[in-house]
Amino acid sequence: MKPLHFFKLKAFVSSKIKTLSSPQTRFFYEELLGKALDQYPDIKTLKSVHSKIYYLSFHDNPSIGIKLMRAYAACGEPLFARKVFDEIPERNVVFYNVMIRSYVNNHWFDDALHVFKAMLHGALLKVRLDSNVFVGNGLIAMYGKCGCLLEARRALDEVPSRDVVSWNSMVAGYAQNMQFDDALEVCREMEALKQKPDAGTLASLMPAVSNTSSNNVLYVRDMFMNLDKKSLVSWNVMIATYMKNSMPSKAVELYLEMEKTGVEPDAITCASVLPACGDLSALLLGRRIHEYVDWKKLCPNLLLENALIDMYARCGCLDDARKVFDRMKLRDVASWTSLISAYAMAGQGCNAVELFTEMQNSGLSPDSIAFVAILSACSHSGLLDEGKIYFKQMTEKYNLTPRIEHFACYVDLLGRAGQVDEAYNFIKQMPVEPNERVWGALLSSCRVYSNMDIGLLAADNLLQLAPEQSGYYVLLSNIYAKAGRWKEVTAVRSLMKRRRIRKTPGISNVELNNQVHTFLAGDTLHPQSKEIYEELGVLVGKMKELGYVPETDSALHDVEEEDKECHLAVHSEKLAIVFALLNTQNSPIRITKNLRVCGDCHIAAKLISKIAGREIVVRDTNRFHHFKDASTSFFSGLFLATLSLKLSHRLTPLWSPVSHFSLGLALTVLDSATRRALCPHSLKRSRRLPALASPAAEPNGTSFLTVTVSQPTSVPSPRLSSPRQQQQVPGPVVVALCLVTVSHSDARLPCAPRRRQQVLVGWSSFVFLLRASPSSFSNY
Repeated sequence: MKPLHFFKLKAFVSSKIKTLSSPQTRFFYEELLGKALDQYPDIKTLKSVHSKIYYLSFHDNPSIGIKLMRAYAACGEPLFARKVFDEIPERNVVFYNVMIRSYVNNHWFDDALHVFKAMLHGALLKVRLDSNVFVGNGLIAMYGKCGCLLEARRALDEVPSRDVVSWNSMVAGYAQNMQFDDALEVCREMEALKQKPDAGTLASLMPAVSNTSSNNVLYVRDMFMNLDKKSLVSWNVMIATYMKNSMPSKAVELYLEMEKTGVEPDAITCASVLPACGDLSALLLGRRIHEYVDWKKLCPNLLLENALIDMYARCGCLDDARKVFDRMKLRDVASWTSLISAYAMAGQGCNAVELFTEMQNSGLSPDSIAFVAILSACSHSGLLDEGKIYFKQMTEKYNLTPRIEHFACYVDLLGRAGQVDEAYNFIKQMPVEPNERVWGALLSSCRVYSNMDIGLLAADNLLQLAPEQSGYYVLLSNIYAKAGRWKEVTAVRSLMKRRRIRKTPGISNVELNNQVHTFLAGDTLHPQSKEIYEELGVLVGKMKELGYVPETDSALHDVEEEDKECHLAVHSEKLAIVFALLNTQNSPIRITKNLRVCGDCHIAAKLISKIAGREIVVRDTNRFHHFKDASTSFFSGLFLATLSLKLSHRLTPLWSPVSHFSLGLALTVLDSATRRALCPHSLKRSRRLPALASPAAEPNGTSFLTVTVSQPTSVPSPRLSSPRQQQQVPGPVVVALCLVTVSHSDARLPCAPRRRQQVLVGWSSFVFLLRASPSSFSNY
């Protein structure tokens, strides 16, 4: 039947309305309308036919109703089909099937499931099975998984004799829909009715225990402690609860307690507690768990192997992380991303780039998290061009929409490379509103490059977005201080006091005998505090013999560190290092800190490493710092050297005493860093004194530097070229850094006007070539 025929039908029906009282006539019209609907007319014609059906009171006719529903579904209008469905007084299975098909054909799958469960529930009611506890529990679970929590609660209330499974099903329904407070309220209700929670109750809470309040964690802990019998499942749930709420110390303590009770861990237990070992740098415990995994042959297990990689990486053991990675039979994107992130945090950007390329060549497509890792690696290693390429790849090659984390990494990439103006323009063109991470990255770059104008704009946005974050006030204060604007520094400090904003206290962790010891700045609560402070005093004395003077400016230039007035000598990482020295021998000392390591502690750790002959590894919020044989890792050395050089687009004339001081310090530190990184074999063949540098201040404020460098070589030491040739360094340069020799091994390099003696710096051989612009090089 063509659409035109419906107009004839309309006229015909209108002329025959008076005869509808006849059964034969009603049957005729019913058959005529049914045939019209079978032709699946367009939506306009269908609505006209629908109106006539209502007018003729055929809307409660089952046959007409089913055909009308099908016609609406064919027009892509399941909502109208649902209206017809709801108006049918007596619905049988055919109506339900048509309605479900209407939803499915139009890809409304959730609604199709809702209709199905309603049909099922109705059938159970008809045969009076809804009061059966097993059927009732199934209904509760079904409604919960479909997100119909009101219906699930109604089904729970209709079960006359509820058991623990009934309550657990309701708890799981709320938890699966991330309504953790409602889930706990059900737990409290069941306890009030004398129904004790079991391991299933705890397991039901699992989907929603992340980032909840401390009170909720304590309530879950009480539930766990009150269990009559603690199964492996309950232990696993409680460990995971601690980890998902940033309580790694509690997770480790609970794991050790579980071992004492004789409960054998499984793969889930190990995968849950290994991240806690990484967070706390509890390497000994992590290794012991790894040995247990090998003994029990729990691998291959992708989740567990990824957890092992992450644990070793966060403990600074990249070789071990790589061994686990290389042994994996199957790797997913998370496996690659964990190792890429490890290289990024260790400052090994080139290795991260190589691994990322290897992942792409393996056929895996990187996800958004993988791109965060590689952009971070490029940012921390100064790989500006590579970072720009990856950011472009993410959108153009992999069709990934950048999230705020990617924008923050890209701003950090530009800022660390000295492209502060470009970073600010990028922020202004972002398609999403920048958050505090984006503005924070820009503000950090403004501090490094002394960009006051953009720094103030970034700080203004930050103090609006995060008015209680102390670190941003400190950054702003540092920018003012570097510019010599001390009145503004005082104003920022006063603002912090008025708003009662306190800096985050520094906390350092160190592992000993499977127990993690935590130290605060000036901590006196530890049982060995007396011995720690006595040994620290001895070490400080030995450090001063090597030229150490506390760097009181550290608190001025570091982010979120302890207040500089709180005695540099008792910073938390110093206490943790001394504690480890007192209680261990020969093994590397691994410290984890919740803030960035200040400059004074960096120098102190290097000197302590030399004095004690111990390897020290400190992980702060940004990266790892490795100290061994009085030298730091290559990139940390590069960071110190370039801080001294202070390369920017406009350099201080190289013939000035200040430049000689900066050049001497930079090349001294790079002497150690480059030879260790690039020519480790040379250390075995030649006698060499470690390079040490420690800034000091005389009573009158004159600064000097005590430097111990390599012994002079027989190669002549050419003087610096003429001032006219050395006035500035052109844009892209090749910086040749080489072995340093000074006229004598213990030289005090002048950096004040009253000590303007010239310093002869010579080169024995080039060992390191770095392509960079002055701005990008200075930001390591």
